[in-house]
Amino acid sequence: MEFGEKLQYLRKQKELTQEQLADQLFVSRTAISKWESGKGYPNIESLKCLAAFFSVSIDELLSGEELISLAETENHDNLEKLCGFIYALLDVLVISGIFLPLYGEPDGGYIRAVNLLKFTNTSIENLILYWVVLLLLFGLGIVQFVLIHFEKEKWRRIIVKCSLGVEIFTICFLSAAREPYLNVFIFLLLGIKIFILIKQTHSKV
Repeated sequence: MEFGEKLQYLRKQKELTQEQLADQLFVSRTAISKWESGKGYPNIESLKCLAAFFSVSIDELLSGEELISLAETENHDNLEKLCGFIYALLDVLVISGIFLPLYGEPDGGYIRAVNLLKFTNTSIENLILYWVVLLLLFGLGIVQFVLIHFEKEKWRRIIVKCSLGVEIFTICFLSAAREPYLNVFIFLLLGIKIFILIKQTHSKV
């Protein structure tokens, strides 16, 4: 008997609806439905709660192969969450591009490094664009944190792609505007993201 069938059998033995069981385990009814239909497995904590609630062992709920599959899935999910957290953090760190002295401001016969708040040696259009891209990336990072919290993985991936696109555009724009320090800063953040993305891809193979 597969896990979904066992769960359905145990639930019906206790004369519970999916909604009632979900309330007991503090999960959604959708989660119970997904488990019973064989479209997914609970995480380790939910599995322990199920075993305790039905007074059975975890081995009675899952076969050896199912346990291995669950462990692999959970490891993959944990890796995805960690990578998602790092992506979001890197985007949030972009806000420091406003406060770090990454811009060249002429001062007599010298070039003085200043932050964006004091930077005037550029056109107003460029200055506005600096603010827009930095604040946009910061905002995308905050959105990623929110989506991680609410476990909206599909939407988080879309936001990550948007973030990568904005960073690539920013690097091209900064190259044209001849802002090397800020460009290197953004390029390093993008490089870290790409490195993590490659590591993620290799871990799935």
